[in-house]
Amino acid sequence: MAVIIKYVVERNGAEKMTFTSKAEADAYDKMLDTADELSRFLAASTLITDEQLSETLALYMAQQKDELLVALGAKKPAAKTDKTAKGDKTTKASIAAVERAA
Repeated sequence: MAVIIKYVVERNGAEKMTFTSKAEADAYDKMLDTADELSRFLAASTLITDEQLSETLALYMAQQKDELLVALGAKKPAAKTDKTAKGDKTTKASIAAVERAA
């Protein structure tokens, strides 16, 4: 019998994601914390009145934190590499939702 350790990220009583690494679970939890803060920030604005759109945009911004910090001038851009950017499904879905709502 094998023993498997799993780290579960839970928000408001709902399981969001399961990881086999504590570091990955902590990073995902921190990203969700950032998304929550960004959602509050966007909700304070009258520019986006659709709550679902605001939450989707906040999640996208949290997922793209490094690029957002570069755009805000708080961080220097990373050295460019020769990799092709494929993007993950979550990011693509977030972008599509924002574009549909716009």
